[in-house]
Amino acid sequence: MKRGLVFAMVLLLGLGALWLSERRKAEAPVSPDPVLYFIADAERELSRVPAQATRLPDAEEIRIGDELAQRIAGETRAPSSQQEQAMQAYVAEVGARVVVHTQRRLPYRFHYLPESYLVNAFSLPGGHVYIGAGLLQLMDSEDELAAVLGHEVEHIDRYHCVERYQVEARMRRTGLVADLVQLPLEIFQAGYTKDQELEADREGTRLAVEAGYSPLGAIRVFEAYQRLRRQQEAQASSPSEEAARMTAETLSGYFRSHPSEADRIEQIRRLIASEHWEDRVNERPLKVRYQPPTAPAGNQETSGR
Repeated sequence: MKRGLVFAMVLLLGLGALWLSERRKAEAPVSPDPVLYFIADAERELSRVPAQATRLPDAEEIRIGDELAQRIAGETRAPSSQQEQAMQAYVAEVGARVVVHTQRRLPYRFHYLPESYLVNAFSLPGGHVYIGAGLLQLMDSEDELAAVLGHEVEHIDRYHCVERYQVEARMRRTGLVADLVQLPLEIFQAGYTKDQELEADREGTRLAVEAGYSPLGAIRVFEAYQRLRRQQEAQASSPSEEAARMTAETLSGYFRSHPSEADRIEQIRRLIASEHWEDRVNERPLKVRYQPPTAPAGNQETSGR
């Protein structure tokens, strides 16, 4: 049954591609992009057939995300200082602007994790978005923050998060209503497929632009990651300090699980050209900047979680 369904979809997609190519032959510009996008979209949609066939209702997805968020709250340090709380409020403010044009009306919530080693952002099913202090430390514009939050929102909006939950639940044979304690939170912190990451880049940048931000913010985030990759590759020996080691591990996982920065930058540049966003170059400075914690006098170690 499933094989027949997949075969039928492949056949229909092929016929659709042939029909579109004949219809647009006279007016379409000579470029490989339409074909590449079609193949990528077809591959993605075929891979999502099992999840789409049993897609969870939004209410159930929100419940799952809320339970996972409670676990994260119990395992991480909440913003405590005045500066950390100001950063939390700022992240929530920018996130509220970005989600205005999402397709799904979910209760999106944004969380700041004040750990300098966390040079990453991730999202959970149902609407929770997290960003680490280490990633904010790389930014100097609000447009970069909007691009990152938009990217994570699109992992939720495009069902990437909940589909990962469904796949993980099946692999563990826990059923769709899984015991969430059994699910490692790392499955949501790791990267998605290359097609899903690039989709989140495109649509996340679109959300940011529709909220009034410059698409250059996305490019500058990827350029910052390029610099970090070079720095990491230049370090031959393993870091000895715990914080530096954890940062290196976070970055290693990020670089292994995401498309290359060059590919992501090139895609955004093509998007800017196709959408005629070339004049959207003005970026906003960060209202609240990351400030690394200072150790108490006489103590050279910062406090842990």
